[in-house]
Amino acid sequence: MTTDADNLENILQIDIVSDVVCPWCIVGFKQLEQAIEETGVPAAIKWHPFELNPDMPQEGENLRAHIMRKYGVSAEQSQETRERLTELGAGLGFDFRFTDGMQMVNTFKAHQLLHWAGPEGKEHPLKMALFEAYFKDGKDVSDTETLADMAAAVGLDREEAVQVLQDGRFAEVVREEESFWRQNGIEGVPAVIFERRHMISGAQGAENYAAIIKQLVDTEAA
Repeated sequence: MTTDADNLENILQIDIVSDVVCPWCIVGFKQLEQAIEETGVPAAIKWHPFELNPDMPQEGENLRAHIMRKYGVSAEQSQETRERLTELGAGLGFDFRFTDGMQMVNTFKAHQLLHWAGPEGKEHPLKMALFEAYFKDGKDVSDTETLADMAAAVGLDREEAVQVLQDGRFAEVVREEESFWRQNGIEGVPAVIFERRHMISGAQGAENYAAIIKQLVDTEAA
């Protein structure tokens, strides 16, 4: 699987619209990753921004309280979902470490940083690092210094990362891309678009992703 090739022939193009604080986004990606490995089909992954909570204030909100308020679930239902995600993640090689103190935060800066990392060939490793930072290490992925540390950890220039976030040079283009996906009917994530034509919503499981990939390849061959 390649993650930085946009115009290569005979490579399956896969666009993923997601947020770095979306647990089903990393679950869906890990399932897709398994499917790609299973089918042996070369694929190029491109990530796109989506904010689950674009109006989230800078101070954030307790994650459990946020989920209960936003989706109308009980504390017991929230705990059941956490346990299910933890189990799913373990089976996919991803370590969810939910805590009572976890915060839901604003992710606009994270998406700006990811946009900057794209031409540097670091978008995918940075995306993975942000998922781990939030769900495994409990870090604040809305904080400029934390984001700069994540950028440095994947080989990007830390000082430039800080400048990118402070001057907001990519804020407008990220807003425009977010608006594009919403205007095209995406209201929840993950949304996986194959060959820029076939959109699949939600984490569908490795078997289903593999079936979709095989069908696309067979159709193209025919």
